[in-house]
Amino acid sequence: MAKPSDGEGALNALLGLGNHSTRKSHYPELTLRLGELETERNRYKWLFDHAVHGIFQASLHEGLRAANPALARMLGYRDEQEMLLFLHDLAGTLFIGAQVELNAIAHVLQREHSLQGYETRLRRKDGTYVEVLMNLLLKPDEDGLFEGFVADITERKQAQQRLQELNDQLELRVAARTDELLETNRKLQKQIARRERIERDLREARDAAEAANRSKDKYLAAASHDLLQPLNAARLLIATLRERTLPGAEHLLVERTHQALEGAEDLLTDLLDISKLDRAAVQPDIDLYRLDEVLAPLVSEFDSVASAAGLTLRARIGQFAVRTDLRLLTRILRNFLSNACRYTDHGSILLAARKRGDRLRIEVWDTGRGIAADRLGSIFLEFNQLDVGRAADRKGVGLGLAIVERIGRILGSPILVRSQPGVGSVFAIDVPLSDEMPAPISVAVQQLPGAGNPLPGRRLLVLDNETSILESMAALLGQWGCEVLTATDKASCYSVLQGRAPELILFDFHLDHGVLGCDVVAHIRKHFACEIPCVMITADRTDLCRRSLQKLNAPLLNKPVKPGKLRAVVSQLLG
Repeated sequence: MAKPSDGEGALNALLGLGNHSTRKSHYPELTLRLGELETERNRYKWLFDHAVHGIFQASLHEGLRAANPALARMLGYRDEQEMLLFLHDLAGTLFIGAQVELNAIAHVLQREHSLQGYETRLRRKDGTYVEVLMNLLLKPDEDGLFEGFVADITERKQAQQRLQELNDQLELRVAARTDELLETNRKLQKQIARRERIERDLREARDAAEAANRSKDKYLAAASHDLLQPLNAARLLIATLRERTLPGAEHLLVERTHQALEGAEDLLTDLLDISKLDRAAVQPDIDLYRLDEVLAPLVSEFDSVASAAGLTLRARIGQFAVRTDLRLLTRILRNFLSNACRYTDHGSILLAARKRGDRLRIEVWDTGRGIAADRLGSIFLEFNQLDVGRAADRKGVGLGLAIVERIGRILGSPILVRSQPGVGSVFAIDVPLSDEMPAPISVAVQQLPGAGNPLPGRRLLVLDNETSILESMAALLGQWGCEVLTATDKASCYSVLQGRAPELILFDFHLDHGVLGCDVVAHIRKHFACEIPCVMITADRTDLCRRSLQKLNAPLLNKPVKPGKLRAVVSQLLG
């Protein structure tokens, strides 16, 4: 047996195969390594055969060497063997760009050793082509051998082409629409010029209407005092006659006159209120009030009204304090009570309050005719009265609840109503509650039943610049048993008082020559060094009047004053 050369011996020694015993000791390790290599080879073969994208191996000089089934399916072949038979020449049978494209690919691979994200077209078996994205890798130390990974991007390219077509169409449409818009713009410019002329005319007409409206408002504000003064005098005179014993025919005439004056008063008051609400001239003056200060005067005022209608008025007030505008809230509740007395034929009326979270719900219950559910929404419309067919049956003009609804919005207090025909109705308003309870004031203390009549013999001063008002007030208060002194200005006040302070002053806000009744009352109080109780009776409903009244801590009665309310307030102050 020939001896191995020195070179072979060195190689065998390096591989661990120098002698038989050595080779024998390395067989198990070699066998294990060969098994691992076979497993790895099988895994790569499985991945090669089952890959989603196409994979191939080719030579730049000798053509395609291997391909996976995915690439064969992509190019329309039955399997990879058929594909290898057909695609013997890369330039002529696979790449649409032929030898020029293959040369360009080879140049990049030889320089960069890879070609990433290369988009091209490959020829299918039937002669068509498929759009693909390829990543090519040149294998080192193997002359021109490279591997390719192929993804079909035909659908993406078709979508791009479709988008390009749509874009081209859109550009054509944009160009056409631009021409149309230019033409439309020219027409619009003409219309704008015409509209500017129309708007200018409308502004002039609006300014004229607003000027007329302001003039109307100023006229109503200025005329309200003069309109209500004679009406107030007539109401007081009629009230004086109603309390006297008259023959039947004369008593009937007096009652009819009273009803006519009451209707005229309601109409005028509502029209003035609507006018102020429409021009947003009413701003709430929020303050803290005891609930009995708010409700007790209303109970006193409407007790006689309910009795005259054959009804019973009950009240459940409770110890609460609310934050609200006293004048506006009283206006709402007075409307509720007035409607309850007006539209209830028999039974009773309940004025009650109950807590609802952080708000107090003040309710007026009646046993009247009731309102159908489908008609509840229309009761707040202006000049709307339900179930009134004849003029003789109408009471008022249907503005009361319209005013109530607007005042509720100003106060931020919702108006609630529920009703059942033949059973009765409940009107309510929610007002904010307060944990703070203010100290009571004398005007809010309701006269207790059985406390007697405090009016006879009491010395009262009436201050007004209208002689008819003074005469009417003197007749009515005198009939109630009071000693009445009348005056038109500060000088005549001191003249009739003759150095003795009155027990109560009833005064008008506006006197002659721009003098305010509040100033005269303040002077009389200072003169006698006594906080003489006083009541303002005025047709003025401005904020200036209310602020001046707050300084005197006096109640307010709006003209034309209701005799029942006047008697209740005077009795409370003197009691």
